[in-house]
Amino acid sequence: MGRHRAEVSRISETVKAFHERGEKFRIFHGSTNSTRKGALSRDSRKVVDTSNLNNVLQVNTEKQTALVEPNVPMDRLVEATLAYDLIPPVVMEFPGITVGGGYSGTSGESSSFRHGFFNDTLNNVEMVLADGSLTTPSDTSSPDLFHGAAGAVGTFGVTTCVEIQLRPAKKYVETTYHPVSSTAEAVQKINVLADPNGQSDYVDGILFSQTSGAIITGRLVDSPSPNMKVQRFSAASDPWFHIHAQDIVNRHPEPADPHTELIPLPEYLFRYDRGGFWVGNAAFSYFSPFVPSTKFTRWWLDDFLHTRMMYKALHASGHTERMFVQDLALPYDGAEDFINYSDERLGIWPLWLCPLKPSPEPTMHPHDTRKRAEGISEGKEQLLNIGLWGLGPAVREDFIRANRDIEAKLKQLHGMRWLYAQTYHSEAEFWEDFDEPWYRDLREKYKATGLPDVYEKVRIGKGDASLTPTWREWAASFWPLPGLYGLRKAIESRDYLKARESTWKDWVPR
Repeated sequence: MGRHRAEVSRISETVKAFHERGEKFRIFHGSTNSTRKGALSRDSRKVVDTSNLNNVLQVNTEKQTALVEPNVPMDRLVEATLAYDLIPPVVMEFPGITVGGGYSGTSGESSSFRHGFFNDTLNNVEMVLADGSLTTPSDTSSPDLFHGAAGAVGTFGVTTCVEIQLRPAKKYVETTYHPVSSTAEAVQKINVLADPNGQSDYVDGILFSQTSGAIITGRLVDSPSPNMKVQRFSAASDPWFHIHAQDIVNRHPEPADPHTELIPLPEYLFRYDRGGFWVGNAAFSYFSPFVPSTKFTRWWLDDFLHTRMMYKALHASGHTERMFVQDLALPYDGAEDFINYSDERLGIWPLWLCPLKPSPEPTMHPHDTRKRAEGISEGKEQLLNIGLWGLGPAVREDFIRANRDIEAKLKQLHGMRWLYAQTYHSEAEFWEDFDEPWYRDLREKYKATGLPDVYEKVRIGKGDASLTPTWREWAASFWPLPGLYGLRKAIESRDYLKARESTWKDWVPR
């Protein structure tokens, strides 16, 4: 703890100096799972560097809690807690997503229908405010800050430590694939299966097309059922999860014929890492026809097809504005309409479905905008997260228009998207979705105006995107140079070693 306190003191002094000079600053974490342009930029003159806050400080088995610094990624956190047969209730599916990112961003996963967003599983947050003072908000101390800073993309202060709730871990997730044959059936079935009082610990779904998909439920178990197959997804020779799920649906297409198998717990938690759900398919499309997607090429190129490496390559290539990598939250009554519109407008498949327990209003998390308009603070009805991930239009002008159309459709259906993505709203349009007076007042109360506000962090340009390409965007049009450059930078990062060295793969021996 001595090292931690010294690092927090250094950060506090740095922030205090910015505050006294009246300068706005940004926070540099050293990694990102955002697709926003410039998310990894670093200007040492106006940056507070927190990249050294990357340790699990304590696991308390009696209280079932863990003290964790913000730059600890999910795989290292899971490894630390599994050593005590404990696990966080909500674990983000990409191993490189950090604890601080889970709090400051919006992290809803397949257990969130029961436990809520990642921040709902925290007891408290140690934070350096924008004037350099140190505070530890919780449900009983500064609860307005504790909940208000969740999902606010680091615009209230610098997170330096969190206390995470833990729960007993079990060896396997008994995973059942329920086939569906229409969008309407998928939405209806996931709503029924995502019962917080039911037996499932995890619920999500994949729609492969308008007429094929699976709603996937998981139940924690220690003892495998007789003759039940154990399936893994972490080795280069293992299948990508979504390809495996589609094979199951093809073999078991009837609703009365769900398929059940056992997945070791950590393999389940990070089942989407290889291939980045299915965004890895875009890499093969980019280099087509020279590198087709086959079982052999996915094995041969496995080091490059984990999410850490793909994010590095995406940012280095300059293609963050070519890819749709967006999570969208909608009320259930608008989900089918949106999926039909998305198919017509973009034709991106598969889609991810994930039921979410909503946060009380006011919040910077996605929410049903009707609730805020009606002054309802406690959202009780679940939201449905739709993961829209794939190649967008190649022409910049068409890509921007497609984004604007998606934003407009979400507004019409009372939904919104996660703030990690590119935002093309004007400032006025952006704040229509949130309680701006609440947010501004809270920033004033906790002296956070020395940090950029949410809109400043997520906007494109000065509130609306320019259709005139920059020189880098022009250069990026010369295939395949940007892709090769992105690949080179990903290799130089050596992030592939983090996947190779993971010990969670051995928690249940092969």
